[in-house]
Amino acid sequence: MEFSSLLAMLIIGCIAGWLSGKIMEGRGFGLIGNVIVGIIGAFLAGTIFPALGFSVGGGVFSSIFFATIGAVILLFVIGLIKRA
Repeated sequence: MEFSSLLAMLIIGCIAGWLSGKIMEGRGFGLIGNVIVGIIGAFLAGTIFPALGFSVGGGVFSSIFFATIGAVILLFVIGLIKRA
């Protein structure tokens, strides 16, 4: 993995974390926590979705979309574990 792709994943993860915090209002971890969840969600979306047959596409907006979906799913799962 090149430095530029890692940097792009971090930036997209930050945007996705912020968006997922807005979508899952009340289940977030604050701005910094949501950004960290977004970065992890971007990584998970980048590895899991292609394995399931979903293609991310070539654009920045599609990458942000899939990373946001990954971050929302991650926030949901963390919320379930946190309640138990």
